[in-house]
Amino acid sequence: MSDEYVEVPDHDTLWRFERSFLQSNWTCTWGRGCKGILDHPAPELQQGCCSVGAEMADVEEAMTVSALAATVPVHLWQFHDRVDADDVFKDDTRTNTKVVDGACIFLNRPGFAGGPGCALHLAAQHAGESPIDWKPSVCWQLPIRVEWAMQPDGIEHATVRRWSRADWGDEGETMAWCCTEGTEAYVGDTPVLESLAEELSAITGQAVFVQLRRRLGE
Repeated sequence: MSDEYVEVPDHDTLWRFERSFLQSNWTCTWGRGCKGILDHPAPELQQGCCSVGAEMADVEEAMTVSALAATVPVHLWQFHDRVDADDVFKDDTRTNTKVVDGACIFLNRPGFAGGPGCALHLAAQHAGESPIDWKPSVCWQLPIRVEWAMQPDGIEHATVRRWSRADWGDEGETMAWCCTEGTEAYVGDTPVLESLAEELSAITGQAVFVQLRRRLGE
Protein backbone atom coordinates (compact mmCIF):
# COMPACT_ATOMS: atom_id res chain seq x y z
CA MET A 1 0.00 0.00 0.00
CA SER A 2 1.50 3.31 -1.05
CA ASP A 3 1.13 6.58 0.78
CA GLU A 4 -0.69 8.04 -2.20
CA TYR A 5 -3.16 5.22 -2.82
CA VAL A 6 -5.09 2.77 -0.67
CA GLU A 7 -5.37 -0.56 -2.46
CA VAL A 8 -8.21 -3.06 -2.11
CA PRO A 9 -8.08 -6.30 -4.16
CA ASP A 10 -11.36 -7.73 -5.43
CA HIS A 11 -11.06 -10.91 -7.52
CA ASP A 12 -9.57 -9.80 -10.89
CA THR A 13 -9.65 -6.10 -10.00
CA LEU A 14 -7.31 -4.05 -7.85
CA TRP A 15 -9.06 -0.93 -6.60
CA ARG A 16 -6.71 1.99 -5.95
CA PHE A 17 -8.10 4.96 -4.02
CA GLU A 18 -6.56 8.42 -3.76
CA ARG A 19 -5.96 8.63 -0.04
CA SER A 20 -5.64 12.42 0.29
CA PHE A 21 -8.92 13.07 -1.52
CA LEU A 22 -10.94 10.56 0.49
CA GLN A 23 -9.56 12.00 3.71
CA SER A 24 -10.12 15.60 2.60
CA ASN A 25 -13.11 17.74 3.52
CA TRP A 26 -14.09 18.50 -0.08
CA THR A 27 -17.79 19.22 -0.44
CA CYS A 28 -20.04 20.23 -3.34
CA THR A 29 -20.69 23.96 -3.22
CA TRP A 30 -23.47 24.01 -5.82
CA GLY A 31 -25.78 26.89 -4.96
CA ARG A 32 -23.31 28.10 -2.34
CA GLY A 33 -20.74 29.92 -4.42
CA CYS A 34 -19.90 27.26 -7.04
CA LYS A 35 -18.36 29.18 -9.95
CA GLY A 36 -19.36 26.62 -12.59
CA ILE A 37 -17.43 25.36 -15.60
CA LEU A 38 -17.92 28.24 -18.04
CA ASP A 39 -14.98 30.33 -19.22
CA HIS A 40 -15.84 32.92 -16.57
CA PRO A 41 -16.95 32.61 -12.94
CA ALA A 42 -20.76 32.55 -12.78
CA PRO A 43 -21.98 31.54 -9.31
CA GLU A 44 -25.23 33.45 -9.84
CA LEU A 45 -26.28 31.00 -12.59
CA GLN A 46 -26.11 27.99 -10.25
CA GLN A 47 -25.21 25.77 -13.18
CA GLY A 48 -22.39 23.87 -11.53
CA CYS A 49 -21.27 21.14 -13.92
CA CYS A 50 -24.53 21.30 -15.87
CA SER A 51 -23.52 23.89 -18.46
CA VAL A 52 -22.97 21.03 -20.89
CA GLY A 53 -25.23 18.08 -21.61
CA ALA A 54 -24.59 14.93 -19.59
CA GLU A 55 -22.76 12.18 -21.46
CA MET A 56 -24.37 8.74 -21.33
CA ALA A 57 -22.23 5.82 -20.22
CA ASP A 58 -23.91 3.42 -22.66
CA VAL A 59 -27.16 2.60 -24.46
CA GLU A 60 -28.68 1.06 -21.34
CA GLU A 61 -28.11 4.23 -19.33
CA ALA A 62 -29.67 6.31 -22.10
CA MET A 63 -32.76 4.08 -22.04
CA THR A 64 -33.01 4.39 -18.26
CA VAL A 65 -32.69 8.18 -18.29
CA SER A 66 -35.30 8.43 -21.03
CA ALA A 67 -37.75 6.20 -19.18
CA LEU A 68 -37.32 8.04 -15.89
CA ALA A 69 -37.59 11.44 -17.55
CA ALA A 70 -41.07 10.47 -18.75
CA THR A 71 -42.14 10.05 -15.10
CA VAL A 72 -40.81 13.38 -13.77
CA PRO A 73 -43.74 15.48 -12.49
CA VAL A 74 -44.20 18.61 -14.58
CA HIS A 75 -44.05 20.85 -11.52
CA LEU A 76 -40.50 19.62 -10.83
CA TRP A 77 -39.11 20.10 -14.34
CA GLN A 78 -38.80 23.56 -15.82
CA PHE A 79 -37.96 22.46 -19.38
CA HIS A 80 -40.23 19.43 -19.73
CA ASP A 81 -41.78 21.07 -22.78
CA ARG A 82 -38.46 21.06 -24.64
CA VAL A 83 -38.53 17.31 -25.14
CA ASP A 84 -38.85 16.66 -28.88
CA ALA A 85 -38.31 13.96 -31.48
CA ASP A 86 -34.85 13.30 -30.03
CA ASP A 87 -36.40 12.89 -26.58
CA VAL A 88 -34.15 14.47 -23.91
CA PHE A 89 -31.04 13.97 -26.05
CA LYS A 90 -29.00 16.27 -28.26
CA ASP A 91 -29.60 14.11 -31.33
CA ASP A 92 -30.59 10.63 -32.37
CA THR A 93 -27.27 9.15 -31.20
CA ARG A 94 -28.64 9.53 -27.64
CA THR A 95 -25.14 10.00 -26.26
CA ASN A 96 -25.64 13.38 -24.56
CA THR A 97 -28.57 15.17 -22.99
CA LYS A 98 -29.95 18.21 -24.77
CA VAL A 99 -28.64 21.69 -23.90
CA VAL A 100 -31.44 24.24 -23.45
CA ASP A 101 -30.72 27.94 -22.99
CA GLY A 102 -27.10 27.27 -22.08
CA ALA A 103 -27.40 24.27 -19.78
CA CYS A 104 -28.68 20.69 -19.52
CA ILE A 105 -32.38 20.18 -20.23
CA PHE A 106 -32.80 18.77 -16.74
CA LEU A 107 -31.38 21.83 -14.94
CA ASN A 108 -34.04 23.99 -13.32
CA ARG A 109 -32.85 27.57 -13.04
CA PRO A 110 -32.83 29.74 -9.90
CA GLY A 111 -36.33 31.01 -9.15
CA PHE A 112 -38.17 28.04 -10.68
CA ALA A 113 -41.16 27.26 -8.45
CA GLY A 114 -40.42 23.54 -8.36
CA GLY A 115 -36.93 24.18 -7.07
CA PRO A 116 -33.57 24.86 -8.70
CA GLY A 117 -31.21 22.06 -9.66
CA CYS A 118 -31.50 18.75 -11.48
CA ALA A 119 -35.09 17.74 -12.23
CA LEU A 120 -34.09 14.07 -12.10
CA HIS A 121 -32.55 14.61 -8.65
CA LEU A 122 -35.67 16.38 -7.40
CA ALA A 123 -37.96 13.73 -8.87
CA ALA A 124 -35.98 10.94 -7.22
CA GLN A 125 -36.31 12.64 -3.84
CA HIS A 126 -40.01 13.22 -4.52
CA ALA A 127 -40.40 9.48 -5.15
CA GLY A 128 -38.43 8.59 -2.01
CA GLU A 129 -35.60 7.06 -4.03
CA SER A 130 -31.89 7.71 -4.38
CA PRO A 131 -30.84 10.25 -7.03
CA ILE A 132 -28.07 7.80 -7.93
CA ASP A 133 -30.70 5.54 -9.45
CA TRP A 134 -32.13 8.35 -11.59
CA LYS A 135 -29.25 10.52 -12.77
CA PRO A 136 -26.63 9.80 -15.47
CA SER A 137 -23.60 8.18 -13.84
CA VAL A 138 -21.27 11.02 -14.83
CA CYS A 139 -23.51 13.40 -12.89
CA TRP A 140 -23.74 11.55 -9.59
CA GLN A 141 -20.13 10.38 -9.65
CA LEU A 142 -18.52 13.81 -10.03
CA PRO A 143 -16.06 14.78 -8.61
CA ILE A 144 -15.06 11.10 -8.36
CA ARG A 145 -13.29 9.71 -11.42
CA VAL A 146 -12.50 6.05 -12.10
CA GLU A 147 -9.77 5.05 -14.54
CA TRP A 148 -9.59 1.43 -15.69
CA ALA A 149 -6.33 -0.12 -16.92
CA MET A 150 -5.69 -3.80 -17.65
CA GLN A 151 -2.30 -5.00 -16.46
CA PRO A 152 -0.05 -7.63 -18.12
CA ASP A 153 -0.79 -10.08 -15.29
CA GLY A 154 -4.51 -10.01 -16.11
CA ILE A 155 -5.44 -7.89 -13.09
CA GLU A 156 -7.40 -4.76 -13.94
CA HIS A 157 -6.55 -1.63 -11.98
CA ALA A 158 -9.43 0.69 -11.11
CA THR A 159 -8.01 3.99 -9.90
CA VAL A 160 -10.48 6.14 -7.98
CA ARG A 161 -9.44 9.76 -7.63
CA ARG A 162 -10.70 13.33 -7.81
CA TRP A 163 -11.38 14.89 -11.22
CA SER A 164 -8.81 17.39 -12.44
CA ARG A 165 -9.03 20.17 -14.98
CA ALA A 166 -7.09 17.99 -17.45
CA ASP A 167 -9.84 15.35 -17.32
CA TRP A 168 -12.19 17.77 -19.08
CA GLY A 169 -9.93 17.75 -22.15
CA ASP A 170 -9.73 20.93 -24.20
CA GLU A 171 -12.71 22.37 -22.32
CA GLY A 172 -10.71 22.20 -19.11
CA GLU A 173 -8.17 24.68 -20.40
CA THR A 174 -10.77 27.44 -20.64
CA MET A 175 -12.82 26.67 -17.53
CA ALA A 176 -12.76 29.47 -15.00
CA TRP A 177 -12.80 27.03 -12.12
CA CYS A 178 -12.37 23.37 -11.24
CA CYS A 179 -13.79 22.66 -7.80
CA THR A 180 -11.27 19.96 -6.86
CA GLU A 181 -8.38 22.37 -7.36
CA GLY A 182 -7.56 25.19 -4.99
CA THR A 183 -9.07 25.32 -1.51
CA GLU A 184 -12.52 26.89 -1.85
CA ALA A 185 -14.50 23.64 -1.95
CA TYR A 186 -12.56 22.01 0.87
CA VAL A 187 -14.84 23.34 3.56
CA GLY A 188 -16.97 20.30 4.44
CA ASP A 189 -17.66 18.99 7.93
CA THR A 190 -16.79 15.36 7.17
CA PRO A 191 -14.20 13.54 5.04
CA VAL A 192 -15.14 12.53 1.50
CA LEU A 193 -15.06 8.89 2.59
CA GLU A 194 -18.18 9.61 4.64
CA SER A 195 -19.85 12.46 2.72
CA LEU A 196 -19.71 10.51 -0.56
CA ALA A 197 -20.12 7.07 1.00
CA GLU A 198 -23.23 6.26 -1.04
CA GLU A 199 -21.51 7.21 -4.29
CA LEU A 200 -18.31 5.32 -3.48
CA SER A 201 -20.24 2.21 -2.48
CA ALA A 202 -22.30 2.37 -5.68
CA ILE A 203 -19.10 2.58 -7.75
CA THR A 204 -17.14 -0.18 -6.02
CA GLY A 205 -19.74 -2.41 -4.44
CA GLN A 206 -20.42 -2.66 -0.72
CA ALA A 207 -17.78 -5.31 0.02
CA VAL A 208 -14.95 -3.22 -1.45
CA PHE A 209 -16.21 -0.10 0.29
CA VAL A 210 -16.22 -1.86 3.66
CA GLN A 211 -12.61 -2.91 3.09
CA LEU A 212 -11.71 0.63 2.03
CA ARG A 213 -13.09 2.06 5.26
CA ARG A 214 -11.18 -0.51 7.26
CA ARG A 215 -7.88 0.15 5.49
CA LEU A 216 -8.13 3.90 5.76
CA GLY A 217 -8.55 3.42 9.49
CA GLU A 218 -5.33 1.40 9.81
